[in-house]
Order: sequence, then structure tokens, then C-alpha cells
Amino acid sequence: MGSKRRLLLVSNSTLHGSGYLDHCEEQIKSFLGSQVKTVLFVPYALHDRDGYAKIARTKYESMGYKLDSIHEQPDPVAAVQAAEAVFIGGGNTFRLLKALYDNKIVSEIKKRVLEDGMPYIGSSAGTNVSTISISTTNDMPIVQPPTFQAIGLVPFNINPHFLDPDPNSTHQGETRETRIKQYHEEADTPPVLGLREGGILHVEGDTATLKGTTKARLFLKGKEPTEHDQGTDFSFLLDPKNY
Repeated sequence: MGSKRRLLLVSNSTLHGSGYLDHCEEQIKSFLGSQVKTVLFVPYALHDRDGYAKIARTKYESMGYKLDSIHEQPDPVAAVQAAEAVFIGGGNTFRLLKALYDNKIVSEIKKRVLEDGMPYIGSSAGTNVSTISISTTNDMPIVQPPTFQAIGLVPFNINPHFLDPDPNSTHQGETRETRIKQYHEEADTPPVLGLREGGILHVEGDTATLKGTTKARLFLKGKEPTEHDQGTDFSFLLDPKNY
């Protein structure tokens, strides 16, 4: 029997020239459908949780969904247990992961998604924590989570906001590609999917498909990175036996 997981993993919440989640609005509505009425929002990646929830609530209500923010609930674990769907927004990945552990909902989210098929939407940091670890996030470690191990809804890592080197830049610091290759110099490191702005990975059970408006760059340990167009089938990444 295949996995029940349903994931919509978005690289970024706001695309240049558009508003909050505008660029992925149609994908979100198609993903949630009409069966989901209320989405549980996790605003832990930003300090101003009230302000963040207001932004997310306005957007989801415009799409026809009620939004409850987990920080407004008396019991975060019970909120996850009762949720129809969950959306984890962007911000600082270290702050987000620490709060997920502090509120004891990492294992509960994983159970609801993998065993119950609860739809999971992640954006930026919310996409980072859906993976096996946050070791390839771009964020500064402003707080210290108990571990870099994340929720583990997929067995590989994602680098949201992946940036290509600017050939006209005189900057001599490491590129994003260089840093990911340094990550793969360590033992037992999984693949990393570089999602550019506008990129979305849609997972349905044991199928993973690249959607959105941009290509993605895949990094496999010991191999040269490869470019992939929208519509690419990344299902093989869901089974660690394939790499």
C-alpha cells in the first residue's frame, strides 16, 4: 500500500510583482479542493505571530477557506490532531523548528500527514521543515533547536529560494551550489532539490512532480547537479533505495 502523504511544497511565499501566495493560489485551491473547509496555520517562523496570522487569514479567506492559527489555540497538539489541513509559512527555519519541538508537534504532524493523509502546505521555511533536515536552509541560526532533524515527510532535503550565480557579479563568496556541494562532502547526506523562486514540489502518495514557473536544480552526492523542467517526475527521490 502506498503512502497517504499529500504535500504542496512551495519555494517562496511572495513572487516579485505579486502579493502574498498569489503565484501559487491556483495550486493551493486545487490541492485543498472543496473538502477542506479550515486550514491550521503555523506562524512560528516569524516573531510577530498575530500579524503573520492576519496576513495568512486574509489570503486563505479570499480563496474560500477558514484559517485558524495554532498560536491562538490552547493546546497545539490537540489542534494538529483535529486539523483538516496544515499550512506552515516562511520566516526563519531555526526559529520555526525550535518552536515545533517546543510545542511537541513534530511527531504529531508527521503522523497526521503520513498515516491520516492530512494535506500539508509548506512555504520557504515551512518547506524546509517538511524534509529530512534543515541542514540546507539559507537562514541564520538565530536560535538553537534541539536537532537539525525535521519532520521527515520526504527523505531528502530542499533548498528553497535557490539562486544561480550572477555572471556579472564581482562577489567572491560561496555560491548556493558551492554550499550544497560542501554539504554533500559529509557522510550519509541525502539529495538536495534546489527550488528556485516560483518553484513548487507537489507530492501525492509515492509521486512527486515539479510544478510552478521555474526549473529546479537537483544535487546528488558524488554527481554533478542537473537541471529539470516543470513537470519533471521526481518520484524516485521518495525512496532512498534509489540513491
